Amino acid sequence: MIKNKIHKKKYRPCVGIVLIQNGKIFSGQRLDYKSDAWQMPQGGIEFNENPLDAAIRELEEETGIKQKNIILISETKKWINYDLPKELVPKLWGGKYDGQKQKWFAMKFLGSNSDININTKHPEFSNWKWMTKERLLEHIVPFKREVYKTVLSEFSSIIESN
Repeated sequence: MIKNKIHKKKYRPCVGIVLIQNGKIFSGQRLDYKSDAWQMPQGGIEFNENPLDAAIRELEEETGIKQKNIILISETKKWINYDLPKELVPKLWGGKYDGQKQKWFAMKFLGSNSDININTKHPEFSNWKWMTKERLLEHIVPFKREVYKTVLSEFSSIIESN
């Protein structure tokens, strides 16, 4: 008799940044995705790194935006999980994770567009623009849409007032 092994899902710890200017959100078009997929900056938390430090680091690594050009407004109350499509699990992060658990931060952008440089050491975006939350939800990859709805809903009043 073969026993069924119960698979406990593993989630990669990650941060995301809702960068706001004039009621719009920084959005980058993915370099490695073959469709018109746009997303907010996000990335993994390194060993012994706290989530806020990871968010500041990831923002600079992906957009060139320095800490002096942002101000923290809020963070999500809870961690938010999402599952990758099954076909992507073996292709990402060595197949170690079924998805990500994310802590999101709302930050106001204090700089100008000239402070943004997506041509970083390890570029992730081919293009960028400021989008409304509705437009961003239309252009996110489908498997992240629920996360984005949750995050943008939680930060809705912050986005509208900044």
